[in-house]
Amino acid sequence: MKVLKTITLLLALAVAAGAQDSMPGHDMSNMQHDHAGMNMSASGGEFASGTSWLPLSSPQYMWMTAYKGWNFMFHGEVILGYDQQGGPRGVGKAFSTNWLMMMQQHKVGKGSIEFREMLSAEPLTIPRPGLPTLFQTGESYKGQPLVDLQHPHDVFDELSLMYSYPLSERASWYFYGAAVGEPALGPVAFMHRPSAMENPAPPLGHHLQDSTHVAFGVVTTGFVVGPVKLEGSAFNGREPDEVRYNFDFGPLDSFSGRITVAPTRNWAVQYSYGHLVQPEELEPGNLNRQTASITYNRPFSRGYWANSLIWGRNHKQHDNAVGNSYMYESTLNFLNKNYAFTRLELVDKDELDLDQPLDHQSFRIGSYTFGGVRDLVQNRIGQVGLGASATFYSKPAALDPVYGNNPVSFSVFLRLRPGRMSH
Repeated sequence: MKVLKTITLLLALAVAAGAQDSMPGHDMSNMQHDHAGMNMSASGGEFASGTSWLPLSSPQYMWMTAYKGWNFMFHGEVILGYDQQGGPRGVGKAFSTNWLMMMQQHKVGKGSIEFREMLSAEPLTIPRPGLPTLFQTGESYKGQPLVDLQHPHDVFDELSLMYSYPLSERASWYFYGAAVGEPALGPVAFMHRPSAMENPAPPLGHHLQDSTHVAFGVVTTGFVVGPVKLEGSAFNGREPDEVRYNFDFGPLDSFSGRITVAPTRNWAVQYSYGHLVQPEELEPGNLNRQTASITYNRPFSRGYWANSLIWGRNHKQHDNAVGNSYMYESTLNFLNKNYAFTRLELVDKDELDLDQPLDHQSFRIGSYTFGGVRDLVQNRIGQVGLGASATFYSKPAALDPVYGNNPVSFSVFLRLRPGRMSH
């Protein structure tokens, strides 16, 4: 009943708010970006990470070209920065987060096929075993769980193909298969969300929301009918190991399903459920994950306002533990070259392995980030921005001896990416 209430509330909010943004007659031909055919949805949203949808009005930073019937797209981001975590457990490190995505699309009969490759150099540019990040958990290194560390991404983060076939003017069917890819579980991965693009840090709730965006083995199929998309996946739910340049294949014994509604070009709402088999190497058992999200983007003269409201829940079956994450993140782009961003999180953490009697208790952690970026270079070819952020925390008093009373973290960074496409 709680799940049904959550879905009903999210859909009602999106439809009610979407009525303010809807276009006359909901003309689906006008709902498409003119991305040289790169948007493969029949209507509704813009395919983002895996098969997830962003609102059609979302900003896109990429290079595109066409050759002999093929459409090619290149986009990505490089962050060069220094991060200083606060409190007794905090340290400072130079770092670079980065990724490159390439896409190739071609018509095949009435349908179209799209290949994607996503690569990252983070195994070389993130200090081992990970970037210091207070209260972050998930994955392991040399037989020990990562705590207060954000692991680097693998060299290969997506190697996939997607085939889409129109069934009518309002409906289509698609198949997505990936040696490395993302199942139909969770919101759009954080690095692809416009509400998170200016923030160099992953959310603390990453492993309750969108951590399956790198899965070594995924098969997804789904249908798009007007503004609604229904899909299901079978995939390998195990987290990648500490060797970041190989392929961690496993059986496709995890599964998920997702419903997404994009009532207008400014809104996308999703609910998803997944069963993950043995996701963590050092923690026994399986878990069930639920996520729900509302994504809103409002373009305006010389900028946009991108927002995401995300909920994630992990239910660990071996000990019946339940953890929730709640997050609001926002980016305001104004006067073309300026960006103000924030991320507000409340996350349940039961993996803070502190080598004391507090081990394996669950703590409600709050993380509150505020920052900004100013583009120093901005043209059709690329953007170079200088940014900074500060993060404040709330936590139970029981953690004060370990983390200090009021730790504060900050970062400074350069952000490099392709220029923004016009809609």
